[in-house]
Amino acid sequence: MNTNLVEAAGAAPDNCVRTAYADAERKEAFLPTPCVQNHAANLHVLENGDLLCVWFGGTQEGIPDVSIYMSRLAAGTGEWSAPEKLSDDPTRSEQNPVLFTAPNGQLWLIYTAQLSGHQNTAIVRRRISTDSGKTWSPVETLFGQPGTFVRQPIIALESGAWICPVFLCRTEAGERWVGNNDVSAVMVSDDEGVSWTLHEVPDSVGCVHMNVHVLHDGSLLALYRSRWADFVYASRSTDGREWSAPQATEVPNNNSSIQFIVLKNGHLAMVFNESDASHSSARRSSLYDDIEDSEDSGELRDQKASARGTAFWGAPRAPMSLAISEDGGKTWRRRRNLEIGDGYCMTNNSANQRNREYSYPSIVQSGDGALHIAYTWFRQKIKYVRVDESWVRGR
Repeated sequence: MNTNLVEAAGAAPDNCVRTAYADAERKEAFLPTPCVQNHAANLHVLENGDLLCVWFGGTQEGIPDVSIYMSRLAAGTGEWSAPEKLSDDPTRSEQNPVLFTAPNGQLWLIYTAQLSGHQNTAIVRRRISTDSGKTWSPVETLFGQPGTFVRQPIIALESGAWICPVFLCRTEAGERWVGNNDVSAVMVSDDEGVSWTLHEVPDSVGCVHMNVHVLHDGSLLALYRSRWADFVYASRSTDGREWSAPQATEVPNNNSSIQFIVLKNGHLAMVFNESDASHSSARRSSLYDDIEDSEDSGELRDQKASARGTAFWGAPRAPMSLAISEDGGKTWRRRRNLEIGDGYCMTNNSANQRNREYSYPSIVQSGDGALHIAYTWFRQKIKYVRVDESWVRGR
């Protein structure tokens, strides 16, 4: 992607891509938005070189004014477009958008829709574009089982099967969801998304946001966020249906999202928070404790612990780091921070600018080899960064 740049910040608007201060090898911008809170970006490169970014925005996560937005960095330009609202259900909080280009060229948008802070009520919705995201089909339900959540892209295998990683937010009747018993699974389609079958990942309680890619040897690797705020977990598969039980890696995790890709040279690149529960003495009761008092759910009881325990909320969401693996995800020895700070996330409040997290990163590689990264900046903005793999080595 050969974008024009604003080489000095000057009076240029935030949505213009510019050279970062004191780092000539890094380009960055903030995406335009009308919303108080912006979170959960996902990037996607189109065949023509355009870069799309989708995220959710509104008052605050879990509030029903939260909708899906999209902005475009057209190939050969250096300016992110004004955001377009792609969903607008006044009864549900619409979150975690993901884009996927099907082999037939259709562009899919999938995202979750939940009642208030109850992730166990979430369903997955879909819209399809046949003109690279300029217009979209009506909203329809893709996965209607309550509690189904997405965060990571669909993968089309050479076998013809499509794999959509999901996680299932499970509660017993009368419980308020806090994430104690979530598990990962893959939805598999052998008919280009017409029908799907569920394949649960064994022993995956607490391992969520399953991110799947095909390695250069043909095997599949999945990396997971941990509800226990300890480590990134990994499992492997040969067919995408049957998976090994997730095992802890050497990489820390703070119960926040990660994302990785396979680079053209076979290396892996991952963006994540290099933080875990040991970095925090404080703890939130849940992800949605800011809004629970306004929920019509006073009769709900606290969710009981699973066999693994209770989800850890409140570990700092900083620094935001980029890591490279040269051995298929076994080790991640090359790392460099994209952002540093205290990562305060004991509240999701953006209206009063109390949150200071860098979180929910997304990463893609364009045809020219550049790495494009987007992530949440203080739950106020979506930040875009472009670097090369060599940037991690600090040449």
